[in-house]
Amino acid sequence: MVTRAKPTFTVERMSKVDTAWLRMDSPSNLMMIVGVWIIKPGVTYQAVCERIEERLLKYPRFGQRVQLDATGASWVTDTQFNIKRHVLREKLPASANKHPELALQQRMGELAMQPLDARYPLWDFRLVEHFDGGSALLVRIHHCIADGLALISVIQTLVDGGTEPPQRPAHAPHPHGWEAAEEWMSHTLIEPLTVAAVKALGMAGEGAIHAFEAIGDPRNVLERWLESGLSKGRAGSADVARLAYQVIRDGAALALMPDDSPTRLKGTPGVTKRVAWCRPLPLDHVRAVSKALHCSINDVLLACVAGAIAQYLRQHGDSVRDKEIRAMVPVNLRPMSEAYKLGNQFGLAPVVLPLGLENPIERVYEVRRRMSALKGSMQPLLAFGMLAVAGVLLKPAQDAMLNLFSKKTTAVMTNVPGPREKLTFCGATLDQTLFWVPQSGTVGLGVSILSYGGGVQFGVISDTTLCPNPQAIIDQFAPEFEKLSLLTMMLPWSD
Repeated sequence: MVTRAKPTFTVERMSKVDTAWLRMDSPSNLMMIVGVWIIKPGVTYQAVCERIEERLLKYPRFGQRVQLDATGASWVTDTQFNIKRHVLREKLPASANKHPELALQQRMGELAMQPLDARYPLWDFRLVEHFDGGSALLVRIHHCIADGLALISVIQTLVDGGTEPPQRPAHAPHPHGWEAAEEWMSHTLIEPLTVAAVKALGMAGEGAIHAFEAIGDPRNVLERWLESGLSKGRAGSADVARLAYQVIRDGAALALMPDDSPTRLKGTPGVTKRVAWCRPLPLDHVRAVSKALHCSINDVLLACVAGAIAQYLRQHGDSVRDKEIRAMVPVNLRPMSEAYKLGNQFGLAPVVLPLGLENPIERVYEVRRRMSALKGSMQPLLAFGMLAVAGVLLKPAQDAMLNLFSKKTTAVMTNVPGPREKLTFCGATLDQTLFWVPQSGTVGLGVSILSYGGGVQFGVISDTTLCPNPQAIIDQFAPEFEKLSLLTMMLPWSD
């Protein structure tokens, strides 16, 4: 076992945005990022403990517990930290031998609604040493510690050959093929919105981070804009005016969002969840379809999500004519080189998915049109500011503020790039990696899309009151892509 020096006791104030995520837990939705690694061949409990203690605790945040007070919260060093509280052995029931994946999914659903122990740092790993010819590592991390992109840096640290991100220069390449994510990101919602927001503020690099932190203080931001505009004369003043107009327009659009269509997936959630996932789609096939249709990989995948949900509703006897649902999509607001700092620095973009379009190609083009309309929007940045404001309100006021948005939303959806080649962990292959971000308020459906090892994998987590069997949605993803692929090949192409 790794020998650690006794940590120095420190107290650090939690950011406003992280405080908002800490206080967002509810009986229906706990604010945990949950995931699972399927590892082949199996790994031992001792090896996992040693790896996590050696690598994960290089990030001070994972050795700190949360201390609440009247005005917010602080990160406090856990001087009695014990790795065995956070890396646990997990055993599936004997019946799991016949249906191991189903048993693992059921356990993941249970853990998604089991709170972390607030007396200790808010994370744990659970190892199923013998699972389907290998091992399974179940991961739970409270959202107040980090967002999904930041946790990619954590993963880079844990895998074999992983380096310590804090020691890596900002210009250094991402290890283990993570640089392949750049191509993916250029086809997702993440990058275009981030770049547009940075350019709109007239800042780049380190300055962008300060701008995003300042969103919690609107007067600070306004002073920056006015200073910048006055220093540049008439042209600068025009830029400030255009930016102010865009902020007002996008802010109004965010505040006045209409309700999305009522479906059986929307309502009052209960207190139990289930998760499901499918076999990966070949990323090269998805890329080929996107190029043939002159759209992004992201457009293709979102169209498949819309098609799968629409088919699920039809199977339950529901009409989807003219119906559409809103999914909140996290949008990164920091450079990748800053992800190792953890915390939450992302906004939310409302993406409306058309369910009523039966033709898969027509659906792709409609998704492309809607995504193009979102590019350059300030809405993710404004949503980040809203979370910062929520973090200083009393909890009832925070809940009321955020529930206005959850009532207009059916799902939370994430789209995260990973390396093209499969990684190794403790000498074994990391065969599959899946994760789900939490839903908030009354939202009962979460969809995750992850590229990894040459494939694209869909995962769904659902509240069982609203969607008792998420596997029925998952089972529609591959058929929807196959229909789209077949119709694409049948189109008349010119030489």
